[in-house]
Amino acid sequence: MNLSLGRPQPLSERQASTGRRRQVLVWTGIVLFFLVLPLLSRVILPTITTFPESWNIGLREPVDDFQSWIIGNRKDHPAFLYFFNPISDTVDALVRGLENLLETLPWPFLVALAFMLGLRAVSWRVALFCAAGLLFMGLVGLWEESMQTLALMGISVIIALVIGIPLGIISGLSKRFENFLRPILDVMQTMPAFVYLIPVVLFFGIARVPSVIATVIYALPPAIRFTSLGIRQVSESALEAARAFGSTKNQLLFKIRLPLAKGAIIAGINQTIMMAFGIVVIAALIGAGGLGNTVMQALQRLQVGRGLEAGLAIAFMAIILDRISYGFSQPKATRKGKNFQSWVKGRAFWWTTLALLAGVLLVHFLITSLNPFPKSWDINLSRPVDNLVDWSRDNLYQIGNLPIGTGPFSDFLILYCLNPLNRFLQWIPWPLFIAGLTFIVTLTTNWRLGLFAFISLFAIGLLGMWEASLLTIAQVIISTLITVLIAFILGIWSARRERVRVVLEPILDMLQTIPSFVYLIPVVMLFNIGLVPGIIASVLYALPPGIRLISMGIRSVSREAVEAATAFGSTKGQTLYKVELPLAMPSIVLGINQIIMMILAMVIIAGLVGGGGLGIEAVTGLARNETGRGLEAGIAIVLIAMVLDRVTQSLAQRGHS
Repeated sequence: MNLSLGRPQPLSERQASTGRRRQVLVWTGIVLFFLVLPLLSRVILPTITTFPESWNIGLREPVDDFQSWIIGNRKDHPAFLYFFNPISDTVDALVRGLENLLETLPWPFLVALAFMLGLRAVSWRVALFCAAGLLFMGLVGLWEESMQTLALMGISVIIALVIGIPLGIISGLSKRFENFLRPILDVMQTMPAFVYLIPVVLFFGIARVPSVIATVIYALPPAIRFTSLGIRQVSESALEAARAFGSTKNQLLFKIRLPLAKGAIIAGINQTIMMAFGIVVIAALIGAGGLGNTVMQALQRLQVGRGLEAGLAIAFMAIILDRISYGFSQPKATRKGKNFQSWVKGRAFWWTTLALLAGVLLVHFLITSLNPFPKSWDINLSRPVDNLVDWSRDNLYQIGNLPIGTGPFSDFLILYCLNPLNRFLQWIPWPLFIAGLTFIVTLTTNWRLGLFAFISLFAIGLLGMWEASLLTIAQVIISTLITVLIAFILGIWSARRERVRVVLEPILDMLQTIPSFVYLIPVVMLFNIGLVPGIIASVLYALPPGIRLISMGIRSVSREAVEAATAFGSTKGQTLYKVELPLAMPSIVLGINQIIMMILAMVIIAGLVGGGGLGIEAVTGLARNETGRGLEAGIAIVLIAMVLDRVTQSLAQRGHS
C-alpha cells in the first residue's frame, strides 16, 4: 500500500525536472541563436544580411498579368458569362435594392423600428439608445452613407447566414463533416479581413460586389460554428423522448434540435454581424462607399473631425445591431410591472409596432414627406473636434519643459523600442533567424510546427517581403508586450476586486463592439500619422480579450489551492506568483494568443495611417490596383499569423494537459 501510494511522487518530480530542462534549453537556444551566433557570423560571413533578392520567385508579375487577362476577358469568357458575372449581377442587384428601400423609407420609420426592436430584445434604455444612435447619423449629415453601409452589411450577413446555418446544421449532425470543416474554419478565422479582398478583387473587380463577397467569407465561421455547437448541445434525453413518440429525422431537426439550438444560432448571428463590421472601412479601398469611404477620406486628408463623426456613426450602428441581436439570443430580463412585461412579450407588442410604423408611412405618403433627413437639424461636430485636435497638438505634444506628452512618448516608443528592435532583427543573418525560430518553435511545441515555421519564414523571403515582415514582427512584439503588461495589471486587479470588474465590464463590452478602425481616429488626433498611432490602436483593440481571459483564469483557480497556500504562510504576492498564475497559465496563454491575432488584424488597418511594414504594402497594393503586391503582403501576413496562432494554441493546450 505504501509502495503504491508513493509511486506518483517520483513521476511528478521527473516531469518537473523535464519541464525545467526544456525551459533551460529554450532560453539557451534563444541566447545562442540570437546573440552568440549572429556575432560569429558577422565576423565569418559579413555579407549575409537580408534575404537575397535574386531568390525572389516574382509572384507579383504573373498575378498582375493574370489580372490584366481577367480584365480583358471579363465580357466574353464563359467562366465570367455563366458564373462570375451572374453572381456579381445578383449581389449588386440585392445591395442596390436594399439600399434604395432604406433610402426610400422615411427616417422616422427606421428610428421607430429600431426603438421597438430594442424594447422587445432588451429594455427601454437600450431602445432609447437605438433611436438616439440612428438620429445621430442623420444629425451629422451621414444618413445616406449610413443606409449604404447598412445595405452592404445587411446583404452580406443574410448571404453568410443562408450559407452558414445549413453548413452548421450538417456539421452538428455529422462528426465527419465537422472534422473536414474545422481546419478550413481555423484558417478562415486566422486570416486578417483584408486578405479576403485580394483574390475577390481579381474575379469581381472593384466596388460593392467584391466587398460583399469578402465580407461573407470573413463572417461565415461564427455562423457555422455556433449553429453546429447548438445542434450538438441538444439534450440526448429530449431526442430519445421524441424518437419514442415516433418522430422522423426531419421532425427531430425542425421540432427539437433547431428550437433548442435557437439561442446558440442567434448568438452566431450576433457574431456574424460583428465580424462583418470588421471589413467596412477596408472595403472602402475598393470603392464600397458608405461610412467606410467617409472614414477613409477623412484619414487621408487628416480631417479628424469628419472621421470622428463617421467613426461614431459606425460605432453606434455596430452597438445597435449587437445589442438587438444579442438581446434576442438571451432570456428576457425581468421587468417591473406585470402588465408592461406581458405586453412586451405578447402579440400586442407586434400589433402596436405595426400600427406605429403604418402611421409613420401614412403621414409620409398622405400628409408630408419625411425624406430626406432635415438639413436644418444638422450639427457640425467636425469643427470643434478639429479645434480640439489643434489644441491637443499644441498643448499635449510636450507639456511645458517636462519630458512628458504625446511627442516624448512617441519618440521614446520609436527611438528606444521599435527602431532598436527592428534594427536588431534586420541585423541577424536571415539563415540564423529562420534556424533560430525553427529551433525554438520545435522545442516549445513539436517538430511539425517547427517545420511549418521554417517553410513559412522561407516562403516570406521568397516573396520579397523579408524586411517588411521583420518590421511587422517588431510592431507586433512591441504592441503585444504593452498589451500583455496592461492586461496583466487590469486582469489581476479585476480578479481580486469585484468593484473593478463591475466597472471594467461595460468598458470592455464597448471596446469589443467598436470596429477596429474606429480606434485610429482618436489616436491620430493625439499622435498624428505614422507608426505610433498603429501601435496604440492595436493595443486598445487587443486589450479586452486579454484582460478578460487573464481575469477569468485567475478567478477559476480553485479556492482550496489558494487557501492551502495561505495556510502555509504564503503572502498575497507569493500566492499570486506561485499558485494562481501557474494554475491560470492555460487561460493566460489563450489570452496572449487572442492578443497577437487581434494585433495582426490591425496591421493592415494601421497601414492606412502610415503604419509601415506589411500593412502599408497591402494597403498600397490594393489602393493602386497592384494586386500582385497586395497578394504578396497578404500571404506574408497570413503565414506569420498562422505560425503565431498555432504556436500559442499549442502552448495553451500543453498547459491544459
